[in-house]
Amino acid sequence: MEVIVAMSGGVDSSVAAYLLKQQGYKVTGLSFELWDRRDMENSNTCCSVRTIGLAKSVAKKLGIEHYTVDVRDAFYRHVIEDFCTSYIRGTTPNPCILCNKYIKFDFLLRKAAETGAGYIATGHYARTEPAPDSDGEGRRFLLKKGIDERKDQSYVLYVMGQDELSRTVFPLGGMKKQETRQIARQLGLSTALRAESQEICFVGSDNYADFIKNVSPEALRPGPVVDTSGKVLGEHRGIVFYTVGQRKGLGIASLQPRYVAAIDRKSNTVIVGSREDAMRRKFKVKEVNWISMTPPAEPLRAGVRIRSTMREMPATVTPENGSGVTVEYDEPQWAPAPGQSAVFYHGDVVIGGGIIEYIPLDA
Repeated sequence: MEVIVAMSGGVDSSVAAYLLKQQGYKVTGLSFELWDRRDMENSNTCCSVRTIGLAKSVAKKLGIEHYTVDVRDAFYRHVIEDFCTSYIRGTTPNPCILCNKYIKFDFLLRKAAETGAGYIATGHYARTEPAPDSDGEGRRFLLKKGIDERKDQSYVLYVMGQDELSRTVFPLGGMKKQETRQIARQLGLSTALRAESQEICFVGSDNYADFIKNVSPEALRPGPVVDTSGKVLGEHRGIVFYTVGQRKGLGIASLQPRYVAAIDRKSNTVIVGSREDAMRRKFKVKEVNWISMTPPAEPLRAGVRIRSTMREMPATVTPENGSGVTVEYDEPQWAPAPGQSAVFYHGDVVIGGGIIEYIPLDA
């Protein structure tokens, strides 16, 4: 059986390709040309010119075919434009989730259709598992956490659909990160010692606000910084420089720590307050994808994660008309940021997720 594996030029996707070959698959590597900034040719970020070269060298060493596909137009439309406009409207995007939704799995499946491959694969630390459908007919595929709690990447995969899940293999889902690196070192892969990239792939080491300024100069419109009572404390350089929960770089003098509690795009205002002012118990979520279950008609209990690095916390998820829900935590949580994703779990199974909407200060 043939499998198309996404190869970013990192250690995870390299070892994923190796493991699949060891399991008897006919493996073909696919890298994505996402962005063409010449100053990033030697960047260590995902899918840069340098890391695509690393992916090619790994494919050659493993004895597998490798292709590069130019997705720059689609990536700009679906990821970069949304990234910029999200910050301009005072929300905080997650470009990795957008890339998974619109680019990575779509183009992997296209290549699979072109070659006749039955499966696609990535180096994400997550797992899939077939299970009986809730109506007793057929089966659904569950998305589950990777067993390495520190590397679990199920949060960024909640946008997957059943067709994608049924054809996707995650070879690293049952492994720890140190095992992955050990395999790469034993094989002498060029990616074995590559450091983890913490940068946004198309921004690189730049400040994200400077990137937005270069793409959309009109985005930097000054406005007031106020406290929760409405008192003006200073002036901001543009709401693109701020996100909910931010403490540094507020440009105001204060004897007490101040955090961004909310951003009001309509009035172009940044609202700051105490740490408690940035805590929220309740918020709305839109564009929900129920990945491992049919959309519920009644409220349900779930663990809800609002950023990739946090643990999910107990909450009640209440369906609303359309594709939205209301999330109400048992206890207030730190700085849910509009534009980020809230992902719902039953144990280690991802049941759904969506995008956090604007949150009033009194929520």
